[in-house]
Amino acid sequence: MIPRGYALALAAALLLGALPACSKTAPATLCNSQTLSVSGGAYTLQNNEWGSTAPECITTDGSASFTVATSSIANATSGAPGGYPSLYKGCRWGACTSGSGFPIQVSGILAGTVTMSWRTTQPGDSNVYNVACDIWFNKTPTAQGHPNGAELMIWLNHSGPVHPAGHLITSNVSIGGRSYDVWGGRMSGWKAISYTMTSGTTSVSNLDLQPLVADAVSRGFIESSWYLIDVEAGFEIWQGGVGLATKSFSVSVAGN
Repeated sequence: MIPRGYALALAAALLLGALPACSKTAPATLCNSQTLSVSGGAYTLQNNEWGSTAPECITTDGSASFTVATSSIANATSGAPGGYPSLYKGCRWGACTSGSGFPIQVSGILAGTVTMSWRTTQPGDSNVYNVACDIWFNKTPTAQGHPNGAELMIWLNHSGPVHPAGHLITSNVSIGGRSYDVWGGRMSGWKAISYTMTSGTTSVSNLDLQPLVADAVSRGFIESSWYLIDVEAGFEIWQGGVGLATKSFSVSVAGN
């Protein structure tokens, strides 16, 4: 006869053995220009500290999320940010995520073709940063280096006296049901157009990129023959930034 206690323990062990094992990705810390494939390879997380050498790092649990854990960045607000910790889907400088659905030719971007959802935490206070999507277009389907077409930015919000590159084109224009100020200019080898939400927000859900892309085409910043190759979301940091966080990020491509 098997003792009652032993029988219960054996039954529990057998039950546990029959259940699928649960595993969690160990927390990771990225500093400088380190990157990490997250969410099963669907996204790449990049610390991307390119304009500063001050200590700055982010942490992640392996999902499409991250938190700025440390930052001593102290760049002048009249110049470039110290870095852009962010997540991306698609191909960035030749490094591609798996099964992204990109590239997509601009002429094929219809209503609902590419949508984005993003939830953030923004500390404000004396920190200087933006909360920005960076969307890249190339003249051909692939780019091994810097894209040669255009950069389209969407600023959900910002803290401090910073604004997009270039000059203000128009204010309070309604695009896709939201109000934006539009900035634009010519960079070194590509065009840049930015849409800053006139009412800042911490999150967007199923934001359709088509109306913004169509507006950029109508203003001559993007050509219909070019290709959307990459969608990124993160924080350009000029000063501070500890506590900035992406709680969740997703990009949906129709048919993918």
